[in-house]
Amino acid sequence: MSASEFGARVRWSAMTAEDLAWVLPTERLAYSHPWREQNFTDCLVAGYFAQVLWLEGERLGYFVAMRGVEEIHLLNITVVPSLQRQGWGRFMLDRLFDWSLEQGALWLWLEVRQSNHRAIQVYQRRGFITVGRRKLYYPGTGEQREDAIVMGLPLKAVERGSVRIEP
Repeated sequence: MSASEFGARVRWSAMTAEDLAWVLPTERLAYSHPWREQNFTDCLVAGYFAQVLWLEGERLGYFVAMRGVEEIHLLNITVVPSLQRQGWGRFMLDRLFDWSLEQGALWLWLEVRQSNHRAIQVYQRRGFITVGRRKLYYPGTGEQREDAIVMGLPLKAVERGSVRIEP
């Protein structure tokens, strides 16, 4: 089943310190260079918009976003690896779009590893455009580092509750 088939059976909760017992192992499964506990703790203490997606008592994913002046910066978005490619990432982005519009944001920004072609494709399908590159932004293997692709979404292209972008 895909995200769109679950409707009202999904719910959101604000990420708390108690969620980190689940978030941290999920983060390690999902990424070669996962966030550390301190990264999440700092975001929670700062009051960033951190949400956990649930389906019938099971956590499916989470995201963390930071509010700025007329913009939102997506810092982390993760779907449980075994549940990827089912639309949950897009579902979480839609939640973030709605919240961003409620905040009066004009832009939504993110960075993504240049090698993460699947994520780049998801973002492009949701209307994000590539606006730049951050050289050697991400850690890699050994002393190698990897560039980040900087992507932005002008939120005027998004209609609350329904993204007017390729599904």
